[in-house]
Amino acid sequence: MQNPNEDTEWNDVLRAKGIIPPKKEKEVTEDQIVDILEQAVAEKTGNVAQNMNALTLDELDELEDDEDEAIILAYRQKRIAEIKELTQKSRYGDVTDIRAEDYVQQVNKAGEGIWVVLHLYKQGIPLCTLVNQHLNQLAAKFPTTKFLRSISSTCIPNYPDMNLPTIFVYFEGDLKKQFIGPIELRGMKLTVDELEWMLKEAGAVPSKIEKDPKPKIKDVLMSQLRGGRDDSDDDDY
Repeated sequence: MQNPNEDTEWNDVLRAKGIIPPKKEKEVTEDQIVDILEQAVAEKTGNVAQNMNALTLDELDELEDDEDEAIILAYRQKRIAEIKELTQKSRYGDVTDIRAEDYVQQVNKAGEGIWVVLHLYKQGIPLCTLVNQHLNQLAAKFPTTKFLRSISSTCIPNYPDMNLPTIFVYFEGDLKKQFIGPIELRGMKLTVDELEWMLKEAGAVPSKIEKDPKPKIKDVLMSQLRGGRDDSDDDDY
């Protein structure tokens, strides 16, 4: 039996006479809508690789003049929801000082999907001061992560100074990673990029640093066996 939904001249005659029902319109899925929009953007900009998610709301408004208004409106509402969600998460941006009585509320009850970085420190310890400086920069760079700090003796009574600085990393109130003491935190040569990478590896920040930026220590013995030739010489060939 012939498919009544096929596009044939005979079916067109039968539809015109009311013998078979009109052809059913195919439903457009959400993925197809996104593909249509991305193709429209590519045609307008000449950049096939451009992502619809990169468009601002104003740019989406401009597309409404030429494209199907209902489709553009639906995608615009989706982008507004995404922007609102990001704005709600990006509510930190600095390092907040807490006391022991704030711990449960600020850390254990931080909220769904929230990463918390807590620095235990003490004034007068140079590495603690350095870590605080780095965390100030990282808090501004990653406002969706909650950065906290607390004087160690205030937060945890009798906490040993030899364990300072200490960084605890939490997700949704659960401890995920800890860096305890100057050795784990790489001493006074710790750079902000190194600390960012360490927090990225712990899952706390969405850093784009691909590998550990810590300078590699040259193997003096191997260098002597090579006759003093530096490893970097190999890069010239």
